[in-house]
Amino acid sequence: MPYANTDGIELYYEEAGDPDDPVLVLISGGGAQLISWPEELVARLVGEGLRVVRFDNRDTGRSQRFGGPEDVDGGYQLADLAGDVVRVLDRLGVEAAHLVGHSMGGMMAQVVALDQPRRVRSLGLLSTLPGRDPRYVLRGERPELLSPPPPRYSRDEVVAAAREYARSAPGRYDPQVEWHAWAAGEAYDRGYAPDGFARQWAALLRAPERLERLRGVTVPTLVLHGRDDDVVHWSAAVDLAEAIEGSELQVHPGMGHLIPWELWPDIVAAIVRTTQRAEEP
Repeated sequence: MPYANTDGIELYYEEAGDPDDPVLVLISGGGAQLISWPEELVARLVGEGLRVVRFDNRDTGRSQRFGGPEDVDGGYQLADLAGDVVRVLDRLGVEAAHLVGHSMGGMMAQVVALDQPRRVRSLGLLSTLPGRDPRYVLRGERPELLSPPPPRYSRDEVVAAAREYARSAPGRYDPQVEWHAWAAGEAYDRGYAPDGFARQWAALLRAPERLERLRGVTVPTLVLHGRDDDVVHWSAAVDLAEAIEGSELQVHPGMGHLIPWELWPDIVAAIVRTTQRAEEP
């Protein structure tokens, strides 16, 4: 299995597409594994001439753990999570890539663009935010993540919870209940570690504000958000797009925090449009 292993940090990744095509890295959100980017979406992007890379963030899936079941702080920062993106690029021998991140993944993409701008050709910031302004964070600081998680659930319990969560998702789109149930079971089999999200959350609580620094980002950028997102308020997208000059902003009515499959054609087209802006001479 392919791993990036730098500084003793082991990150599992997968890639698809022509090695000679521009590289697009899809960065998952908090607690999510690389399978949160469905194969069908990857295939659409590959069909548009992109070499697509996905990886398991630290503390998820097949990547390295930074603590055990009782540990709610792994001692790392958002900058370390962002550095993992660069570790994967280094393993692939890729100097610069297009980065598309969802939620926490979008925060990681921002930090790479701020701290190592030469490694970023374009940005896709999906359902994400530039800081911890109370206007943005709709669920507060999640105190339940600051203490050890409850005892491990069985696979069936995890799948049932995912099915129920999908059914309750806001918005007007098909919640894809059975896909989310499948993905929960697959994630369980790949590496069940609910404590990993708590450690990621601890890093996010320490993350510095980024909005003012983002005004210096110059790469082509897509900012996309759901008008019905119940995790991150859509005003975060407006502020991001205002800060990054020349951004394309999309706020979709009826879309929650997750990306509905019905919008894939529009989102793929927007990602491709953004990468092409960056690829122009």
